[in-house]
Amino acid sequence: PQAKAKGISIFLVDAALDGVKKGRSLQKIGLHAQDTAELFFDDVYVPTTQRLGEEGQGFAYLMQELPRERLSISMMALGSILGAIEITKDYVLERKAFGQPLSQMQNTRFVLANAQIKAKAAQAFVDQCAALYQQHQLSVTQVAALKCFITDAQCEVIDQLLQLFGGYGYMQEYPISRFFVDARVQKIYGGTNEIMKEIVARELLGK
Repeated sequence: PQAKAKGISIFLVDAALDGVKKGRSLQKIGLHAQDTAELFFDDVYVPTTQRLGEEGQGFAYLMQELPRERLSISMMALGSILGAIEITKDYVLERKAFGQPLSQMQNTRFVLANAQIKAKAAQAFVDQCAALYQQHQLSVTQVAALKCFITDAQCEVIDQLLQLFGGYGYMQEYPISRFFVDARVQKIYGGTNEIMKEIVARELLGK
C-alpha cells in the first residue's frame, strides 16, 4: 500500500479458480444486452505467470489506455447519433399529424436539421482525434474534450429526437427509447464529463 500507484500490477484471473465468485447481476436502466455483475475474490491464488506486463506498472498501463477508451466511447456516441437520426427520419416521413407528414412541419425539420449539424461537427472531431491516435499523437486533453463534447451532444440530440415520436418514444417497442436509455451512461464511464472538463481546464488554466 505504501507504494501507492507504483504498487499496482495487473493479473489475468481465471473465473474457474477457487475463491472467484460471481455475485448478483446488477439491474441497469440501459445497456440491457450487457451483463454487469459483482465479482468477489476470496483468498484467490494467482501465479506470477498470470501477471500482465511488468510488476508495478498496472496503473501506468491503465492510464496509457485511457485515450483509446475515450476515443472508443466517442465513436460509439457518434454511431448512436447517426443511428437515431436515421430511424427518426424514417418515422417522420411516414407519420402524419393534422393531415400532413411530420416531416413537413417546421419544428420537425429544425430538430432534425440541428441533429444533423451536430452530427457533422461530431464526425469531424472524431475523425481528427482518430487520425491523431493513429499517429500516436492523441493527447489526454484532446480526447477528453472530444468525449465530453460528443457524449453531451449524444444525450441532447437523442432527447430531442425522441420528442418527435411523442408518446411512442416512451415505449420500449420503439428503438428510439433504447437509444435514449443507453446514451446516459456515456457521460459517466471512461471518466465522467465533469472530470473531462477538469482535464481541459488544467491545460487551459494550469493546475
